[in-house]
Amino acid sequence: MPKAAPGKIRVGVGGWTFEPWRDGVFFPEGLAQAKELAHASRRLTTLEINGTYYRTQSPSTFAKWATETPDGFVFSVKALRFTTNRKVLAEAEESVGKFLGSGLTELGDKLGPILWQFAPTKKFEPEDFAAFLDLLPPERDGLRLRHAVEVRNVTFVDPAFIELARSRGVAIVYAHANDYPEIADPTADFIYARLQGSREDEPAGYTPTELDRWAQVAREWAGGGSPAGLEYVAGPPPKGDPRDVFLYVISGAKIRAPAAAMALIERLKD
Repeated sequence: MPKAAPGKIRVGVGGWTFEPWRDGVFFPEGLAQAKELAHASRRLTTLEINGTYYRTQSPSTFAKWATETPDGFVFSVKALRFTTNRKVLAEAEESVGKFLGSGLTELGDKLGPILWQFAPTKKFEPEDFAAFLDLLPPERDGLRLRHAVEVRNVTFVDPAFIELARSRGVAIVYAHANDYPEIADPTADFIYARLQGSREDEPAGYTPTELDRWAQVAREWAGGGSPAGLEYVAGPPPKGDPRDVFLYVISGAKIRAPAAAMALIERLKD
């Protein structure tokens, strides 16, 4: 049988409204702020929408973002913090419904994963977390919904958490950061990674060797593999089916994020 093609790798940054990226750093000098999304979406292949974490957006806003970006471009959408920042996650049904019904399906085929981010103080309580995952529907308005959870408390470094996420087909965000646990176990048919270690003294955020390494990791993920050198909780599983990869350069030296993302995109060209 012919070898299965690898999944699609998309690389981007968090948001597109950041003053230090202006005046030639990422956006051309004098570019109108209203044109920044159009510019960013033609140099990157995905963007993580951060504004949805702080307040509800309107359907017309999502529709506008869709029209301003090229074919093939995909957004990830960070869920409203009010939904995840609660003591009892099982009580989030109404909040989940309101967020998913706020208009994000207006993005159409440009809707990528939905990121549910939890506070560093949120500990792993198996029954409550399972109840939350069961609130996340697989589709809405005829669109498939892909869910990813970013946990930032060491109590989630538990094989039971890996099994729970895998049983629901929910991705665990791979966060490469000093402050949060690193969990590389694949649990869904896509990978969601957030690289948070860029440095301002490197023009592209990372050294060429580091960028080469992350590009290779992304290729292995897309091919269904579990790259060596990452931190696994339940152990790397055998090679599986190809997966789409969503990789974001986040935090660290944010001013370097677009340069790092573009350097990775260049390395990942066929």
